[in-house]
Amino acid sequence: MPMAQPAQRARATPRSREERSADSRALILDAAVECLVEHGYSGASTLAIQAKAGVSRGRLLHHFPSRDGLLVAAAQHLASERLTRTQERVAEALTGEPAGPRRVDRCVELLWLTFHEPHFWAAMELWTAARTNPALAAALRPAERSLRKAIHEVADRIWGPAVVTHPRYEELRELLFTSMRGAALPYAFEQRPPGSDRHVRLWKSIARTLLFGEDQARQAAQK
Repeated sequence: MPMAQPAQRARATPRSREERSADSRALILDAAVECLVEHGYSGASTLAIQAKAGVSRGRLLHHFPSRDGLLVAAAQHLASERLTRTQERVAEALTGEPAGPRRVDRCVELLWLTFHEPHFWAAMELWTAARTNPALAAALRPAERSLRKAIHEVADRIWGPAVVTHPRYEELRELLFTSMRGAALPYAFEQRPPGSDRHVRLWKSIARTLLFGEDQARQAAQK
């Protein structure tokens, strides 16, 4: 009798309890993300999430006893994945672009696009619901602090050491983050290309001025 091939032996090896648990948790989180983005907070019920994930009620409650805890975990799960992909995409887009005003402009454009991805709208659903839901707000606060730290770390890697070490960098990072978040909100009901938003030109001008001074910023804008 011929010996089993490695792939056959691998398939025959039973999965551990921990692996099966991790798989079902991932299924639930992915389903919760889809429900939250597609149907909003009110439509992301545990029954809808359970059906989309294809798991039993007991399995869902084993991982996530509360709906709000599940939705917060789902939003963080999506954001973490997106942050990793954003960093990879931006690194590729900026390959070969030397430090200077042009790279700063490109960073502004790429950061602005991240406020139009599913993780941003999932977060918006939760933030809005948390205004009148103390339990959700309590679950959201520590998760948001952790996510904010991760966002800062990714932003630092996107800008690169030449900008991050600038004495006004943290001021610029905070200004762009809060301003872009606010400017993105009308896109919930307006269909228009983000790249043509009038704020983009303003953000670029502010970034150049803070990092290079008014004279260099003006020269870069004229090119």
